[in-house]
Amino acid sequence: MIKPIRVWLTPAGPNPYKVIIVLEELRVPYETKSFTYPEVKKKPFTDINPNGRVPAIEDPNTNLTLWESGAIVQYLVEQHHCNQWLMFQMSGQGPYFGQATWFNFLHAEKIPSAIERYNNEVKRVVGLLDSCLDGKQWLVGDKCTFADLASAPWNNVVGTIFSLPTDQMFDEFPNVKAWHDRITSRPSLMDEQGL
Repeated sequence: MIKPIRVWLTPAGPNPYKVIIVLEELRVPYETKSFTYPEVKKKPFTDINPNGRVPAIEDPNTNLTLWESGAIVQYLVEQHHCNQWLMFQMSGQGPYFGQATWFNFLHAEKIPSAIERYNNEVKRVVGLLDSCLDGKQWLVGDKCTFADLASAPWNNVVGTIFSLPTDQMFDEFPNVKAWHDRITSRPSLMDEQGL
């Protein structure tokens, strides 16, 4: 369950409402901590934002305190999109790739319709990723996030599912290939993890 983000604001001024609008559009739960303008340069608010400007947020889901409206908006959008891709990995990539592996190699009886269905779903998911990565290095923003990293282990099974060598498993999907190569070239995913 997502805990509401606390938004510190004074009623006057447009900057806090940029944050409120984004929270509303993303349907992220929030609560406001409204106070008067003379209090903006005093404690307890200056403990939240030493610059004494609104808005500021406290996100109990990540234990992050952040100020400056542009930074807050960017954080909210990135968090929302990272979570979107993580949920896609957990509800689409993982289950479909897992079922394809099961029916291709582990199920006692070969069921052609199940093999075809899940192999097609793997191609669909990889194709979706390929189109979403067109012109981009990473799924969200211009940096590697948990949204990218969570996909790496499942990407590795594509070659197994289609009985292809690792260097050929994304031949039809150049954006996914480049993305997967970027992910697996990271020191944390190299030799120790076997990716």
